[in-house]
Amino acid sequence: MDPTRLPEHVGIIMDGNGRWAQKRGLPRYAGHAAGAKVFKTIAYYARDIGIKNLTVYAFSTENWQRPQEEVSRIMKVLEEFIDDALNTFEKERVRIRFLGDISVFSGTLLEKMNRIVSVTRHFPGLTLNIAMNYGGQNEIVHGVREAIRRVQAGELQPDQITPQNFGEMLYFDDCGSVDLIIRPSGELRLSNFLLWQAAYAEFWFSDILWPDFKPADFDRAIIDFQKRNRRFGGV
Repeated sequence: MDPTRLPEHVGIIMDGNGRWAQKRGLPRYAGHAAGAKVFKTIAYYARDIGIKNLTVYAFSTENWQRPQEEVSRIMKVLEEFIDDALNTFEKERVRIRFLGDISVFSGTLLEKMNRIVSVTRHFPGLTLNIAMNYGGQNEIVHGVREAIRRVQAGELQPDQITPQNFGEMLYFDDCGSVDLIIRPSGELRLSNFLLWQAAYAEFWFSDILWPDFKPADFDRAIIDFQKRNRRFGGV
């Protein structure tokens, strides 16, 4: 791996938790607990090797359709992660943010989410974006509504809207495009993840289920990324 040619922004679709559990005769939520441990390992590993932005797909707008018990367990896993982060943030020094419409979450969980965002907001190094109640289409609609608001307020003319300033109207305006998207579990699709930001992303797919994902697999994805010739529509 060439440490001078790391992707600036990596996205991970953390897929395969439920199937991992079912293969072992366990309830699906056990896979989410196992996946959460891997999530922490990979996030801190990404920080240690010099990745600046890591966005992980934790819970989509479509995931509410899952059984209520599974959804409740996922929320519990998230809350446990935040509790741990609140106890270790001075040591780990990772900036944590939540990508998506988090206003739907319960009062206690939302309070903890806002607190971890606040206490880690000034940390340099890795910014960890956790996509919760997130959908790429919803994010684009959010941006369109913001563009309309600015036009109606006289802050912007319609012909002044560009891909660059429209990107600033999305949930976050400072992460930029995603360079590499990693998806384990054997699925070969984006699943409504970072649709705008992934315009020129490189993709790395693996049959490994997320709870079995290791730092060595992350390295393989980075090394493969570094072998590619990114032309951005040019020659």
